[in-house]
Amino acid sequence: MKNWSILIGFLLVYFGNPFGAAAQKTATKTMQTSALPKTDVQVPAGMEVATLGSGCFWCIEAIYQDLKGVHEVRSGYSGGHVEKPTYRQVTSATTGHAEVIQFYFDPEVISFKEVLEIFWSTHDPTTLNRQGADVGPQYRSAIFYHSDEQRALAEQLKQALDKSGAFPNPIVTEVTPFTNFYVAEDYHQNYFKDNGAQPYCQVVIRPKVEKFREVFADKLK
Repeated sequence: MKNWSILIGFLLVYFGNPFGAAAQKTATKTMQTSALPKTDVQVPAGMEVATLGSGCFWCIEAIYQDLKGVHEVRSGYSGGHVEKPTYRQVTSATTGHAEVIQFYFDPEVISFKEVLEIFWSTHDPTTLNRQGADVGPQYRSAIFYHSDEQRALAEQLKQALDKSGAFPNPIVTEVTPFTNFYVAEDYHQNYFKDNGAQPYCQVVIRPKVEKFREVFADKLK
């Protein structure tokens, strides 16, 4: 598992000060939303969309729901060849889909660089098709980019992180164009907030969320 202090230190150096207003304004100018492929999420004017996978979508949903500037976080499935897959189908590892979240965000509040910073900091991107005890291609680390700018940022940071030694092993995160997103069943939505007392939430999700909240306290709603 990664060293949090080394990783966060690298990200702060690499991005300069990603929490500063100047960095946010620069990121807003460089990101072009006109190149976004079709998605069924209704993106308000001035907002951008992101689709990310980092293991079980219950975990990543709980993290991004807490961020300022992030709206309409939905758990679902992306990157596969089966239309409108069910959870049972996806967990059979035969559809090609990854468990993901999709959301839109206000780049004046949180830039895509910051979205990526939090993504890299809250899972282990060096384990192929696995996060902890969750094993299979549906749990792969993946960034489904919606524009050339998103692709460039993701690939640039991935390469820089590999060179930095922030992780002990090579990063295997898939950086691939967004092609589809299917919303998961209703019981998967808002899972941690609605089922926080369940064993998986207590043992797996809660420690990750608590660490995230400690490190990124000034980015919380």
